[in-house]
Amino acid sequence: MEVPEASRILIFGGTGYIGKYMVKASIKLGHKTHVYARPITQQTSPAKLDLHKEFESMGVTIVQGELEELEKMVEVLGQVDIVISALAYPQVLDQLKIIDAIKVAGNIKRFLPSDFGVEEDRVAPLPPFEAVLDKKRKIRRVVEESGIPYTFVSANCFGAYFVNYLLHPHEEKDEIIVYGTGEAKAVFNYEEDVAMYTIKVANDPRTCNRVVIYRPPRNAISQLELISLWENKTGRGFKRVHMSEEELVKLTESLPTPKNIPPAILHSLFVKGELMSFEIEDEIEGSSLYPDYKYTAIDELLELFIVDPPKPASASFE
Repeated sequence: MEVPEASRILIFGGTGYIGKYMVKASIKLGHKTHVYARPITQQTSPAKLDLHKEFESMGVTIVQGELEELEKMVEVLGQVDIVISALAYPQVLDQLKIIDAIKVAGNIKRFLPSDFGVEEDRVAPLPPFEAVLDKKRKIRRVVEESGIPYTFVSANCFGAYFVNYLLHPHEEKDEIIVYGTGEAKAVFNYEEDVAMYTIKVANDPRTCNRVVIYRPPRNAISQLELISLWENKTGRGFKRVHMSEEELVKLTESLPTPKNIPPAILHSLFVKGELMSFEIEDEIEGSSLYPDYKYTAIDELLELFIVDPPKPASASFE
């Protein structure tokens, strides 16, 4: 289902990891796309400067500003219909400022806050990860109470990010760490597909005031299955080194914050298998809305890592 006419979309965090995919997807689907980004300074990295230039060459309107500049945000919001926040975790609660600006502007037809991970209202992870999700839940509850039309998106695992994290395809390693038994299934969605689905659901009346979970049937796979698939693709064999559930739990208890967050996430995703631990009931499964869209199955994503491997990235928790 394609939108009949172009929307005007504003993306916060559009120069970040998942944000840049959102911007490119918005342009590809024919929408007038704006990005609200931090002002360029002498400390701005060359990569960020290049991304600004790339966006501008694509026709993206970039507004430089801080989240503390309420009047500037309200002015920009007055020029758009849809707002997508792709802010990284350290800025999750800063979205309260975006919500305040949206309420002042009064014209936004849909707001998608920065979720894009596990379905936080359906899981119960270890305390360090639970604290992360509590902040995201707070944003959801504030949005619901505000009356702003919304869509909450659970994108599960960013496929390229976690293939890099789990398999280390850029390194000549003979060993791969397996968390727990390696049998729990997780959902790996390529970032380009996450972005395309997100722009589609942001414009879809069926997803207004709903939770959408991206769980394409061909993208649920266990760690052991993923490693075997990678061995078949590369013709190599890897030694599986298991890190027990007890070891992960101990790391979450002994490491200081925020270093205790990644092992808690690994425990949730790959030991407990929380991404696939519940049936989709009141939520909507995103890929089922767009059967004509050809998403990247995990097998095809691994092919991409053979031909043109996506660069590794790191998540920030502070």
